Amino acid sequence: MGRKNRPRQRAQQNRDGRGWGAGYSEIIKENKLFEHYYTELKIVPEGEFEEFMQAMREPLPATMRITGYKSHAKEILHTLKEKYFKEVQDLEVDGQKIEAPQPLSWYPDELAWHTNLSRKILRKSPLLEKFHQFLVSETESGNISRQEAVSMIPPLLMKIEPQHKILDMCAAPGSKTAQLIEMLHSDMDIPFPEGFVIANDVDNKRCYLLVHQAKRLNSPCIMVVNHDASSIPRLYFDQDGKKDILFYDRILCDVPCSGDGTMRKNIDVWKKWTTSNSLQLHGLQIRIAVRGVEQLAVGGRMVYSTCSLNPIEDEAVIAALLEKSEGALELADASADLPGLKYMPGITSWKVMTKDGQWFSDWSEVPKSRHTQIRPTMFPPTDPEKLASMKLERCMRILPHHQNTGGFFVAVLVKKAPMPWNRRYPKELQMGECPADAPVEAVEGESPAEGNPSVPDTPDLLEVKKDDVCGPPPPKKMKLFGFKEDPFVFLTEDDPIFPPVQAFYDLSPDFPKLNVLTRTHEGKKRHLYMVSKELRNVLLNNSERMKVINTGVKIWSRNTDGEQFGCAFRLAQEGVYTLCPYIRARILNISVEDVKVLLTQENPFLSKLGDDAHNQAKKLGMGSIVLRYLPDPKDLNAPQCPIDLCGWRGKTSIRAFVPRNERLHYLRMVGVEVFRDKQGKRNDGSTEIPEGSAEDAEGLSQEFILISDHCHNYKHDGFFFSVEFIQSDDDLETTKLFPILCAIYIRRSANRLTLTKK
Repeated sequence: MGRKNRPRQRAQQNRDGRGWGAGYSEIIKENKLFEHYYTELKIVPEGEFEEFMQAMREPLPATMRITGYKSHAKEILHTLKEKYFKEVQDLEVDGQKIEAPQPLSWYPDELAWHTNLSRKILRKSPLLEKFHQFLVSETESGNISRQEAVSMIPPLLMKIEPQHKILDMCAAPGSKTAQLIEMLHSDMDIPFPEGFVIANDVDNKRCYLLVHQAKRLNSPCIMVVNHDASSIPRLYFDQDGKKDILFYDRILCDVPCSGDGTMRKNIDVWKKWTTSNSLQLHGLQIRIAVRGVEQLAVGGRMVYSTCSLNPIEDEAVIAALLEKSEGALELADASADLPGLKYMPGITSWKVMTKDGQWFSDWSEVPKSRHTQIRPTMFPPTDPEKLASMKLERCMRILPHHQNTGGFFVAVLVKKAPMPWNRRYPKELQMGECPADAPVEAVEGESPAEGNPSVPDTPDLLEVKKDDVCGPPPPKKMKLFGFKEDPFVFLTEDDPIFPPVQAFYDLSPDFPKLNVLTRTHEGKKRHLYMVSKELRNVLLNNSERMKVINTGVKIWSRNTDGEQFGCAFRLAQEGVYTLCPYIRARILNISVEDVKVLLTQENPFLSKLGDDAHNQAKKLGMGSIVLRYLPDPKDLNAPQCPIDLCGWRGKTSIRAFVPRNERLHYLRMVGVEVFRDKQGKRNDGSTEIPEGSAEDAEGLSQEFILISDHCHNYKHDGFFFSVEFIQSDDDLETTKLFPILCAIYIRRSANRLTLTKK
């Protein structure tokens, strides 16, 4: 045996008979510095510290949230309660008794649930396979979000309304962003709410994970951008024919943090935790929060949150914000907003500790040698009156042992007036001369350096500098990183591709065709997307100012076969609920039995449909159609919510164009359960072939899921995939197998698969 193989054999011997992963040293959930630090700070009530530490060592329970804005939410909740929750209760897995899932007491309408099942048990136990498949399938189709309980709190405290303009400053991976989108669409009768969500993240690759999360919800009111949150550009929009600054009604500021509240799920934190993490992040957190309140409208709310328990990242940042604002901001009392939520009020006294255990109670005690590591804003205000006026006790700290959650901190800030350092040239000087002693007026502007006001850059309308006209220096060109995105090109009023589409589907006169966009300037338009009127306004006025990763929902895809029937574009399932209010033709009303036939058979003949649907289908010409189910209030066993499916009327048959996970979702709604075992077999013994699946050139049968357009690395079922070539079109994320739909072949090398262009 070669020397190189001996360690591998020994590792294998260590694992034999001891379970998967037993060969790796287990992380010991102990950190004396952590315990000493939080014992001294007294953030845990007296007598509860042992209980607090014990909770921190326990695995985090699984939690899920049903998407509240969809009309299917009640149906999913009914399925969970009556079927899956009853099946899992009273089971025993690895000696642990499974408790019946319970709703989170503080989340509205029983739309969030938790169980004592850990994520590991849920994935590995054969007894829970059906429940796990249900969660995975419904999560992919956007009907359920598997989200940590405390992560659900900030969006609830924002009090979102459909007309609000919302900024999520540090949005990836996107669970909170999804919550914001749901709240924006709380009224399903409004396909285009007046508000929108701009979701930002500094990490270009994480932005594509954010796109994946947001696209599950199929909203025309979401835009994903890629910027440093501490210097996110100020945007403009047209209002009554004038270009104005965009201020947000609501801002979510969930800043990067040390994450010691996540020890229950991120066990690496146990061995990596030191106080220096908080000291290093404090300045960045203040800069991001300052940039947020600058872009907040007067009267708006900004929610600041971290998954850290450390006051250096929590109360210290809030105190610094309030002090800088000079009364422009105030902490809101959110104690009554979530009845049932247990939390500790914010603290007003804390100390700073270095990683070697040295304590400082005041800035005056810090030696000059440590002034670069420890800053004055890390300490509580020394003036008792100023400290009392801040009302830091209105902050909320969630401790793990109170309701079996992770640790979390949240504070709600309300803006009463413009920030004191925001200044620009007065409006009357835009077209006139600028006297040397011209005064400036306070309005919203750019971020100052810490503690130092500065004159910001001004809107585009001020950037043109003529002779004898005062104006600021031209701004620096924005540096862009990451992948180059395809352009966002809106259709013009006289675009030749639209009249055939409008005639084929008989679109109503109020259809907002100017909100339709493509991703190419030249060549054939492959897909058409829809955005809301407000997002169109933002896109047109800020194309050079911001890097947009993705926006809009796909409503039509080119189908060359459709040209002979009068329309080259077929409907896309992603945008069917956005588009249907405007479609007046090509609609086939179907029954529950028809839904079962269309979703369980690949290309059923028209005669397989019920008499009513069959007669309607015979009157329709070939091409793309809408398959619509309307609930019957008298039949309580049938789904009590409308269902719209994209379909294709062939010569003698009809087909539903629905992605696999959505297909499973609708089948569950009409009472058909499809369960796959580990070998891909259905519960009736036949093999389920997912939509778009095939075998690769070497006979490896595998289902591939592409997270995003530019996903370079992806691990699935133990294999590591490296994408060497990907087309730029974002439709790739909906494909299931590269060999068929992407014209890509798969070359297998050891346990690594490399995807290359065919």
